[in-house]
Amino acid sequence: MRTLLRTFVVGAVLAVGGGAMTFAASAPADEITNWNQMLFRAGLVGGTSPLVITRVAAIVQAAVFDAVNGIDRRYTPIHVPAAGPAGASRDAAAVQAAYATLLKLYPTQQGTLDARRAVSLTSIGARESSAAIASGIAWGQTVADAILTWRGTDGFTPPPPAFVGGSGVGMWRPTPPAFASGAGPQFAYMTPWVISAPGQFRPAGPPALTSDRYTADFNETKTMGSLSSPTRIPDQTIFAWFWASSTASYLWNNVTLSLIDRTHRESDSDQHRSATLGDARLLAQLNLAMADAAIGCWEAKYAYVFWRPVTAIPLAATDSNPATTADPTWMPLFATPAHPEYPSGHSCVSGAAGVVLANHFGERTRFRVTSDVMPGVVRQFDSFSAALEEVKNARIFAGIHFRSATNDGQILGASVGEYILSNAMQPVDGRP
Repeated sequence: MRTLLRTFVVGAVLAVGGGAMTFAASAPADEITNWNQMLFRAGLVGGTSPLVITRVAAIVQAAVFDAVNGIDRRYTPIHVPAAGPAGASRDAAAVQAAYATLLKLYPTQQGTLDARRAVSLTSIGARESSAAIASGIAWGQTVADAILTWRGTDGFTPPPPAFVGGSGVGMWRPTPPAFASGAGPQFAYMTPWVISAPGQFRPAGPPALTSDRYTADFNETKTMGSLSSPTRIPDQTIFAWFWASSTASYLWNNVTLSLIDRTHRESDSDQHRSATLGDARLLAQLNLAMADAAIGCWEAKYAYVFWRPVTAIPLAATDSNPATTADPTWMPLFATPAHPEYPSGHSCVSGAAGVVLANHFGERTRFRVTSDVMPGVVRQFDSFSAALEEVKNARIFAGIHFRSATNDGQILGASVGEYILSNAMQPVDGRP
């Protein structure tokens, strides 16, 4: 695993542009993927933030995995002991686990969730007995209740007092145009899903303001990330907007569904039971890794409380660095997110996703990324490393991050992803 991490991180630094795709997206293969799509639809309709959706997705996918695995009993559970009834419908268990968790998290969307559940159970009823379905539903509800109870005490609520940073040199403070208080400070101390502590993979911190590293970071963002940058080419502007158009969780789950679908279509056999459990495990690995990467990232953000470019560049005369020049009128390409700069949240979460997906599909996998809120824009890649390099550049070219924050954020996320792969949902009884 450690070799994979080194290869992944080095590859991301060296990667270049992606190639053309040779496949087209099609309908999801099973109820596991259907309800993953429902999860992100509910999040979009509910206006869930990119940070909070990491927690929501982990709750839903943990419940789905423990429900299916509780019947098959092939892997160590995430939380709920594998005690599902023999003969129960795996699909019905997965549907009920997803439905029940989403209903609890988005109660105002009950009508839509009820309709999707009815369609799912009708489809399952065409191939499984009513007794198996009823048993699966009961087990799925049991698992959902247990997961919701467990995460109900994870520290997400109650929210802490508003965080407004400080006015010292190098310190984060609310940024224009909203000047909102820091988002999600409770994620810095929330109970992780798998990693041992929020700060387990805390990076070394942002470079000193008088260092050569900071000077290079500062000048790169000042030049490439300004609203009116003359050096940022059109494609760089497009992908800066693209990677900010949706949540990282949606983007990487959507990539995963397209690759799952392609894998199923290319398979010579239809082993539905194995596909159901395998898909549930992959989506749980992905979303637990992203959730723990977000927790680790926010722990570091609120530990270092480093200022954003939109603050640092106008106030450069105060940083004691003669190589940084202040520009009081400087503005980024788009509005800066309301939380400290270091490390980059998108790079943390995407770094975790990239490691999980490279482990499952192979680093040199060709894929495309589409957004739920930017139709018609497609990014295409020949490897996960190439995509991760573009994510890092997107945050710099948008003017909202410095290079060190994206590099160190990706390493943090990759470390979390490796840890998840090695320590969660492991095979039992020596079975591969």
